[in-house]
Amino acid sequence: MDKIKYFWIDSYKSDKTAFVFELVSFIFTVIASLTLAFNAKDPNMVIIYPFFFVGSVTQCYASIRRGAAWVMLLTGYFACINVFGFLIAINLI
Repeated sequence: MDKIKYFWIDSYKSDKTAFVFELVSFIFTVIASLTLAFNAKDPNMVIIYPFFFVGSVTQCYASIRRGAAWVMLLTGYFACINVFGFLIAINLI
């Protein structure tokens, strides 16, 4: 249990700003995935994509601050593809 506690404390202390951005990312991504799961038969992607976008952008920024190159690349891709999906959902593409 002490290792788990230390993990969270160390993450917070190493970069408090990145920690907050990661928390925001977690909250928005969980909200989006829960909304998608509960409405899986007919999801309203116009609502879901913005939540995933905010989650991706905040995690991308936190990854840049922490120097996590592959996480930054992946979440940057997610942010871009969420914009693309959102534009399709609102019939602009």
